[in-house]
Amino acid sequence: MSPESALARQQAMFAAYLRDPEHCPAPPVASVRIAVYRELFFNNVRDLLAGNFPILHGILGEAEWRALIRDFYREHRCHTPLFPELGREFLAWLESRPAQPPFLHELAHYEWIELALALDESDPALPDVDPRGDLLEDIPMASPLAWPLAYRFPVHRICVDYQPDTAPDAPTFLLLCRDRNDAIHFHRIDGLTHALMLALHANPGSTPGKTLIDRLIAHQPNAEALRQQATAHLVALRERGAICGVRRVRAFA
Repeated sequence: MSPESALARQQAMFAAYLRDPEHCPAPPVASVRIAVYRELFFNNVRDLLAGNFPILHGILGEAEWRALIRDFYREHRCHTPLFPELGREFLAWLESRPAQPPFLHELAHYEWIELALALDESDPALPDVDPRGDLLEDIPMASPLAWPLAYRFPVHRICVDYQPDTAPDAPTFLLLCRDRNDAIHFHRIDGLTHALMLALHANPGSTPGKTLIDRLIAHQPNAEALRQQATAHLVALRERGAICGVRRVRAFA
């Protein structure tokens, strides 16, 4: 066997042991030394993810959390070398498993999404946008750093002392925004606001506000009341920074 092949074999053996020391043989290294590496590698991943998912960590408790991270550490093959992306990898792996407790996947997503927005490199300074334009006659522009979220469980309330067994009848709608100072804000919103934000993101720069509202409330029996609510919601979204401003319709004529 060539020296290169022998080295590759030793490295593979070393990596397999670090991932699964209970089932893989240890490489021919002093047990004290290999134990240092084994604990250091695993504890770094465990502690980093505990910081990304503090509520989930608290709910599961230390023993169950350690077992969960051990499974992830053993089973998952990450596709990025970047530590800030480890939470995304953990979330993807977690969603491939049964949700136990039943809110597990949604709570994990809720905890991860804050980091995801913090790392997002989108530029909120959209070109040709008037921050004080007419939200109805012109085209409202959603900030790329304002994300509408929908969950079956009230994830913003879940904690050690509140762990629902079943999802309520009504979903939970949230708006996650990053302001100019890079601070993250969560807002509880209603279904109409959520629908407005989804529509704004789906067709950026193409639809005047009043047309957007008319499409959303079409065929609703209480259309006029909904129109007034939606108009007020557009104003509130701009005040929160979720709408950057408008693009002038005449600029596209």
